[in-house]
This record gives sequence, structure tokens and C-alpha cells, in this order.
Amino acid sequence: MTNDFTEWDQTFTDKRLCPAIVDRLTFEARVIETGTRSFRFASTTAKRKAAAAA
Repeated sequence: MTNDFTEWDQTFTDKRLCPAIVDRLTFEARVIETGTRSFRFASTTAKRKAAAAA
């Protein structure tokens, strides 16, 4: 998974709603791309995989 805003329409499938959500979340904000994977995302993914395997 990526944090790229161009892929948010996979989560927010309404083509008009998605840009509005991104616009409101990023309005007057600084988006910092670190080039690293999110610890929280990796942790959640690992927990879901473990739960599915159990």
C-alpha cells in the first residue's frame, strides 16, 4: 500500500467525493513524504495476516 493521494479513489470510490476529502485533509497542510513504510500500517497488516492464519 502506498500513501500516494492518486490511489485514494480505491478507498473512497465516489469520484466526486474522493478529491473533496483529500482537499479538506490537506488544506493548508504540509505533506511530508519520508520514503519509508508506515509502522502502523505494517503492524496492522501483520496482525490481520496472523488472525486470518489462525
